Amino acid sequence: MKTVLDVLQATSAYFAKAGVDSARLNIELLLAHVLGKKRMELYLEFDRPLGEKELEPLRELVKRRAQGEPLQHLLGNVEFLGRTFLSDKRALIPRPETELLAERLLKSQVPPPARVLDVGTGSGVLALTLAASWADAEVHAVDISQEALSLSRANAEALGLLERVTFHHGNLLEPLTGEFGLIVANLPYVPSGDLPGLSREVQHDPILALDGGPDGADLIRRLVANARPFLRGTLALEIGHEQSTGLAQELAEAGYRDIQPSSDYQGRNRFLFASYG
Repeated sequence: MKTVLDVLQATSAYFAKAGVDSARLNIELLLAHVLGKKRMELYLEFDRPLGEKELEPLRELVKRRAQGEPLQHLLGNVEFLGRTFLSDKRALIPRPETELLAERLLKSQVPPPARVLDVGTGSGVLALTLAASWADAEVHAVDISQEALSLSRANAEALGLLERVTFHHGNLLEPLTGEFGLIVANLPYVPSGDLPGLSREVQHDPILALDGGPDGADLIRRLVANARPFLRGTLALEIGHEQSTGLAQELAEAGYRDIQPSSDYQGRNRFLFASYG
């Protein structure tokens, strides 16, 4: 009978051959999920024998992961700044860069803005993280995808924040009224021609959340052009790392001020901050 350690070692090798990054971590998380344990608890149970009751569901998860299905979809959740969010094919899987954007907003927006808008909210990680951290802020979130909004509402309910965030269905700013001290957006920024070359895992994200048009910046430009009547404070954008210079110029031409690019963990300009009003 196979033990926990046997399964971890054999599947790590199998994942590595299948091109799965962080092979050992992936199987540890999947096995912990099947066993209903924390990953670190596996290290205390290396000699535990595993029967067919545990191995059968694990085999299916391992097969799907080796074929490129994202780990977050298999687990059904993702960690984002210390909170657990539901994650599935309805919305983009949150990336570490978006965590970094949230961290910088929490540090830089002092005092917190009275009204906050998250455009293209997806799974809701930005809107809900800001709502949880800024108890007095009025937080709104908008998305064109009803499926994404159903996921973001489910996350809000799971985190006890359903009464703190107002969700809107619509294209960019169309359903919104009033002014906001912060508008944050992680909109699609992948050029249409680059979509076929994305990794197997990213291919499982909704195309609607990835496709930014011919050069990747179509929706971001529209937001920059249309946000001014709504903004009395900071515009914070997550962008493609080659889009910073062009978008900064467009912000300047549109009358925004205090335009600041900001880098990600790899030193690439992944964010743009600007002020208006």
